[in-house]
Amino acid sequence: MKILVTGGSGFVGSHLIRFLLQETNHRIINIDSLTYASNLILHSVLRNETRLEFEKADIIDGDVVSTLISKHRPDAIMHLAAESHVDRSISGPSAFIQTNIVGTFNLLHAANKYYEGIDGEAKDLFRFLHVSTDEVYGSLGLTDPSFNESTPYSPRSPYSASKASSDHLVRAWHATYGLPVLITHSSNNYGPAQYPEKLIPLVIHRAVAGTEIPVYGDGENVRDWVHVKDHARALHCVLKDGRIGETYNVAGNNELKNLELVNSICKLLDELVPQSENQNLRNKNLSSYTDLITFIPDRAGHDLRYSLNDTKIRRELGWAPIENFEQGLRKTIRWYLSELGQL
Repeated sequence: MKILVTGGSGFVGSHLIRFLLQETNHRIINIDSLTYASNLILHSVLRNETRLEFEKADIIDGDVVSTLISKHRPDAIMHLAAESHVDRSISGPSAFIQTNIVGTFNLLHAANKYYEGIDGEAKDLFRFLHVSTDEVYGSLGLTDPSFNESTPYSPRSPYSASKASSDHLVRAWHATYGLPVLITHSSNNYGPAQYPEKLIPLVIHRAVAGTEIPVYGDGENVRDWVHVKDHARALHCVLKDGRIGETYNVAGNNELKNLELVNSICKLLDELVPQSENQNLRNKNLSSYTDLITFIPDRAGHDLRYSLNDTKIRRELGWAPIENFEQGLRKTIRWYLSELGQL
């Protein structure tokens, strides 16, 4: 197959492309505008792959999107391009509306025009996979049952509202025009080469630098964590075997309070990079990296808990996460430490 991936230089997108190149024979076209959050490490490595083409483009430009789809004539589109950081959506929501809503509309409009012009086996095979987030469902109480694919939407931030909007557009294009779509909702991703505004790399970078590690509120907010490579496998499973028009939740089944996660990272850092070996900490007289934890005023509209029920993807597609969280977190920390020259 020839698969067009939007946002293929982002954190999840770059790991997805690496997975597809290593585990399949597909050819990939990566459309990415190379924003601040691009995974330039994997992007640079992947650009040398003979089965990968790169197009620097922004999906908010509808004419460019149409041109690229017509040029490459993909067998499938995997749509990952998105603005995704909640804090940035609060301070600057406009970019989220443009990329996540207008950009998705542009892709759907161009993809549907292309789809209507093909026939035979190409038409039967074509899929539009839209990658979304657990945040569209809103917030759970600590004892509430997990979100399932039928849970009503209740987004509470500009980011989650923009993703919910894009999900609705995707379903509308399926119901109205018959575009063969698939949607996934994922838990929080972690792994190597994530932009350090996200929690796990932020904690590692701050700790190694000997600066304050910020924790919102009391640190009681709960998130589920799935390794980015497991997420990539799930996306391939859904593209290959998912039922048209259906939604699949992708979970890690590793629910942790934010403070629990931060403490775990700090304790692993105590083991891997003792303060005595970190020149940034030698004069701080810390007993542990946990001494750097600093509680800050809570984020506006901060959802208490996310949790996904992933029974559907397990039962229908046979997918389940492989990476053990404790081992995955340790390997992830070691990767960042190596990049920071600490190992």
